[in-house]
Amino acid sequence: MRIGIDCHILETKRTGAARYLFNLLRFWAKEGLEFVLYYKNEIPADVSKGNNFKNSILSTGSNAWFEHVLLPKAIREDGIDVFFSPSYILPLRIPGGVKTAVAIHDISYEVYPEWYSLTNRILLKWISEKSAKRADIIFVCSEFTKREILKYYKIPESKIKVIPLAVDENFTPYHSIETAEYGIKDKFIFYVGAIFNRRFIPQTIEAFKKIADKLPEYQFLISGPNYTHPFIDIDSLIKKVNQKIGREVILYIGYINDKDLVNLYNAADLFIWLSSYEGFGLPPIEAMACGTPVLSTKKTSLVEVLGDYPIAVENPEDVNEISDKILKILKDENLRKELIKLGLERAQKFSWKKTAKETLKILNQELRIKNYE
Repeated sequence: MRIGIDCHILETKRTGAARYLFNLLRFWAKEGLEFVLYYKNEIPADVSKGNNFKNSILSTGSNAWFEHVLLPKAIREDGIDVFFSPSYILPLRIPGGVKTAVAIHDISYEVYPEWYSLTNRILLKWISEKSAKRADIIFVCSEFTKREILKYYKIPESKIKVIPLAVDENFTPYHSIETAEYGIKDKFIFYVGAIFNRRFIPQTIEAFKKIADKLPEYQFLISGPNYTHPFIDIDSLIKKVNQKIGREVILYIGYINDKDLVNLYNAADLFIWLSSYEGFGLPPIEAMACGTPVLSTKKTSLVEVLGDYPIAVENPEDVNEISDKILKILKDENLRKELIKLGLERAQKFSWKKTAKETLKILNQELRIKNYE
């Protein structure tokens, strides 16, 4: 029995869906099933190796050509029984007899199309819905996303399977930390993730600006590509704030590799991640696993991630509320200790091993993959 997987998202800088696949492969490399991993141009050196993995490079410069022309041809030629896409999109044509599974992490493009360019809006809505309706199994990472798909796509509930994401074992507390290379002079609060309008980065910057004089030893480090639509010039906003305050109070860098990311989570005094729409939300739980207090929202799926965590921003558009709660966490030592303890306990509930096992178990039960125990 052969399972084919679209792995091309592992070849670029990795965000949520790529990290999801990367961790599934870490555990599937130890299973007794045969997997064919399809790449566009190269096999990343850090991807797990397994005797049950066959790697296939299909070489093309276009994602569309790779996904909708080369993949169906390879699936047919390789005798694939089950094809799995970890990121929203199945090939438009799948050879007859091949079962399919797709992971859909959220459908924000369906619910809030104004957050996306016209091209992305049309392509994501059309291809993702088509993939969802054609798939035999849809994996989602929260009950919230399941409800959204049922509401907007009108598909049978029975084929939607909820399996939460998790935290890599590397995300743990430690104390040997170096941050000077990022321009950090002393203490800092931290945000990491793609910058979307729904994540309220301008409001968070404004909130930090309001209290910067009360926190002279602190900076605010922001990392992630700017995908805002309508476009918000984050660079210019930060420059103006720094000029007004008279010091490098806001720092903005691009992509951070996983080793440095764990380091920065540990070094930060507070991780802040506000959002009005998420399919899951990995960064808050990763920060918790590193023993860092978190200030987030309990909107959409984030209530499932944060659980009973006792502090959150109710209105992420309210700059005063954000600044007040930043100060509260940084200044109240008893609260900080409570948040660290609760965060570490909460992070323990999420395991990539469990996620990988449950995913493969469902593929086995629902799509009848033989010889799996």
